[in-house]
Amino acid sequence: MNPSTPLLQLPIPNPRDFWCLPLGGVGEIGQNMMLYGHDGHYLMVDCGLGFEPIKGSSMQFQRVIANPAPLMPFISKLSGIVITHGHEDHIGALVHLWPKLRKPIYASPFAMALIRRKFAEAELLDKVELITITPHQHYQIGPFNVNWLQVTHSIPQSHSLVINTPLGYVLHTGDWKIDAKPLVDQPFNLAAFKDLAGQDLLAVVADSTNAIKPGQTASESACFPDLLKLVQNQPGRVVVSCFSSNIARLITLARVAKASGRFFALAGRALENMVATARQLGYWPQELQPIALKDLGYLPKDEVLLVTTGSQGEPNAGLWRLAKQQHRFLELDPGDTVIFSAIRIPDNITRIRQLERALIRLQLTVIHAEDHPELHLHVSGHPRQGDMIKLYEALQPPLLIPVHGEAEHLKAHSHLAENLGIPVLQGENGDLFRFKPFVSLDNQKVATGVLILDDD
Repeated sequence: MNPSTPLLQLPIPNPRDFWCLPLGGVGEIGQNMMLYGHDGHYLMVDCGLGFEPIKGSSMQFQRVIANPAPLMPFISKLSGIVITHGHEDHIGALVHLWPKLRKPIYASPFAMALIRRKFAEAELLDKVELITITPHQHYQIGPFNVNWLQVTHSIPQSHSLVINTPLGYVLHTGDWKIDAKPLVDQPFNLAAFKDLAGQDLLAVVADSTNAIKPGQTASESACFPDLLKLVQNQPGRVVVSCFSSNIARLITLARVAKASGRFFALAGRALENMVATARQLGYWPQELQPIALKDLGYLPKDEVLLVTTGSQGEPNAGLWRLAKQQHRFLELDPGDTVIFSAIRIPDNITRIRQLERALIRLQLTVIHAEDHPELHLHVSGHPRQGDMIKLYEALQPPLLIPVHGEAEHLKAHSHLAENLGIPVLQGENGDLFRFKPFVSLDNQKVATGVLILDDD
């Protein structure tokens, strides 16, 4: 890691204080790291990584994590690190920062399985204290009483956090969506959130990723019929690229392969690790076993469905190796089809377009979910405006703090809440959002920055 400029120190909360201060993830996508403060202690929520373009390059990105420097002079006051779910933008910095933080980590079984793998690979597993939580049970972490409330998202065992103190409680939504048929885990339970409404609810700190989009986010179950029909109509091999952490999508693709008479295979370490974790925790159907990659080349073209990494145009991912005809086990032919079952993340659009052009030059059929809005080739794991309205009508929050998004997402989220009559504090990384003893926003209470991960 390359250190950046030293940052200012955090304030120390007294018993009458309850506040939050983001070090990452507000005004940007990724690097999620929120600190809550009360009675002389801090609680860290999530510890994720992100990506920033390398200056002068449209293809090369560097991994970055939020700089915890403002916390370090008072690290003894950090009570613990709590995790909402297992996506990299929420857990990806843990193994890099834990040698500095050295505090217990609390997470659900699925997220913990991913975390344990990271710490084992870094040879730190015997040093870190990992506490696997049970949803809907309360955990006392310093002066904070924390309850994990299960929600639906695009990875199993995602949670909102109810963070309680003697002064009242805050709901930290994490990433969520309303899904009545999520394929994995239980349907979204709006009644559980209605039960939170009351005098002790001080604020909702909420996901803004899809706040610019009207309507409601479609259910994950909507993908199967459209993907099946599309795959059945392709004459040659089919390659699908999606987010490796989307277990429900991977199960859907395995079912699509079976229903269309194709063999299903995975290409990419991240995909293989995620499926192994899903199998370990009972999420992967036993009847949907992928075949070995080395067997793909022996199959008739119309019996192949390969799922690979690279939906965001990552230079070293499997899809680029196929585009360059450098894949170890498979070479695509004219007439084969590549389906992007994912969104184009704005920062990645240039390199995704370059990848699409490279695939088209091979005379492949290239189909991107975003170019076919009439089909459910991908559905988001985040709430649109209609979902947000349902949640806020159930909660009746006295205050909203929009997080997890760039400036346009935070602004749209704020506007939506204000139209519902909900007071809003909109800020950015380094701002102090105060719930008690009074509501206020202190801009740039600390300066924030990132650490660049050395990938050599």
